[in-house]
Amino acid sequence: MTVFAVLSVAAVLATSACSMSVKGGSTPAADGSMLVGADNGSPTFEKNFNPYAPNKRIGTTYMYEPLEVVNTLDGKETPFLATGHTAPDAKTVVFDIRTGVKWSDGKPFSASDVAFTFQLLKNHKELDLKGVWQRVDSVAVDGQKVTFTLKTDDVPAARVIEQTLIVPEHVWKSVKDPVKETNGKPVVTGPYVLGSFSPNQYTLAKNKNYWQADKVAADKLVLPATNTQLDVVNNGYDWAYSFMTEVDKTWVGANKQHNSYWFPPGGNVSLYPNLTKAPFSDVNFRQGLSWALDRSKIADNAEQGYVDAAGQSGLLLPNQKTALNTALPDGGAITQNVQKALDYFAKAGFTKKGDTLVDASGKQLSFSITTANGYTDWLQGVKTVQGQLKAIGIDVKINQPQPAAYNQALQGGNYDLAMGSFGGTGSIYDDFNNLLNSQFAVPVGTPTTSNFERFNDPKVDQILATLKATSDPAEQKKLGDQLQSVVYDQVPAIALFYGGLWGLFSDKQFTGWPSEKNPYASPMTWDSNPLLILTHLTKAGA
Repeated sequence: MTVFAVLSVAAVLATSACSMSVKGGSTPAADGSMLVGADNGSPTFEKNFNPYAPNKRIGTTYMYEPLEVVNTLDGKETPFLATGHTAPDAKTVVFDIRTGVKWSDGKPFSASDVAFTFQLLKNHKELDLKGVWQRVDSVAVDGQKVTFTLKTDDVPAARVIEQTLIVPEHVWKSVKDPVKETNGKPVVTGPYVLGSFSPNQYTLAKNKNYWQADKVAADKLVLPATNTQLDVVNNGYDWAYSFMTEVDKTWVGANKQHNSYWFPPGGNVSLYPNLTKAPFSDVNFRQGLSWALDRSKIADNAEQGYVDAAGQSGLLLPNQKTALNTALPDGGAITQNVQKALDYFAKAGFTKKGDTLVDASGKQLSFSITTANGYTDWLQGVKTVQGQLKAIGIDVKINQPQPAAYNQALQGGNYDLAMGSFGGTGSIYDDFNNLLNSQFAVPVGTPTTSNFERFNDPKVDQILATLKATSDPAEQKKLGDQLQSVVYDQVPAIALFYGGLWGLFSDKQFTGWPSEKNPYASPMTWDSNPLLILTHLTKAGA
């Protein structure tokens, strides 16, 4: 996962909360259109539908399709432009490309478009946001089959390859500078094409040439540039991604008959200890911090009770329940135990002196926690951590740099403890690789894209390498269990609570939204996940 992807996930899991009043929802449009709170202008929209641009409009991924879509909640793959894939060996992935698909301009889609797309990313590395060519050695086409030869044994690479958005060769071969291209007239294979566009709102119209048009219920999507909590409630949105204060009173209260929500876990919001400096480099100290915290209170204060305290397995539960290492005490859950924490601190050289925790020279233990300014829910969590550590004699200061400076500090390793988030990719390997692989543990001051705490253990690197190369489910489970034990025993990150995915839905016009009972997709409104939802809904009463 690239740094852009990691930090984007962190940002959406740290949505600011604010108070609001409710006047009641207005009637949604009755013309088959869907009002979606997904994209946000700053304060207005830039017209950019380049599928590989970091600042592309969210609606881009409602128009362009990948080979397959991964449900990040459970890792299930759904075929789109490919009908599936096989792996003859750990260095080879073969995708069967779907026939009968047309681009929105009526031209036929083919395997050559797939090959062209990947060559485009190879020629312009700035577009390769998912790092495909870090793992792929070559691409070959044989009829409707596209074969990817990998640089090493790399079973998880298929998931990176399959999530790449495919563009039409007959259009993009003439683009002079694909990196700067804003793609104002996108030609696509997906369920929607670009309709009207203004700085304050744009629309997507149903693609009449779509290969599964019969599965697309909404004739038009309307995406405003401003989607405040008041807007979402009062303007009768059909679907929105938004942290909602007192959601039962606000969102549900605005229309009890039709409005619902689902906030599944989307990441482990955690404290990253800087492992390059003492005392954070001492595992006993990290265990002391972990056992000193009441995660349930932290979760409740940070997210108003919407999410659960996170365990120390590194997994997202219940999403990844089947992968849980059952040998972990209490399934990896850590219940605050102050005496146990003090015992660990003592092993690290810190003991109680009156009401303070001091080192061997009698100096009080003191450090700072860094979190981004504006992430108000994370700040509430940090303040709760601060209070709990103060209660056992630790002086904790809070740093709140602006998001850009926060990202710089996190990437560069210039912090004591820092708030962050990991997991939620839908891949056990990727989740743990991003957290633990020492290839990312570059010297402090040099930006890294993952493993911000700079964990380094050759034995863990070997576990990751073996997991990367095996396609045996039993072996994958065994290695996954070992990685969970590493997170539990060595505490490279102190998991606090699950970052919620803030899905708000109205079934007044469209039914079939994902839910806890039917988690066929995440409620996320970005990346390719919405394709699962937009091809699943039906019109109310149909």
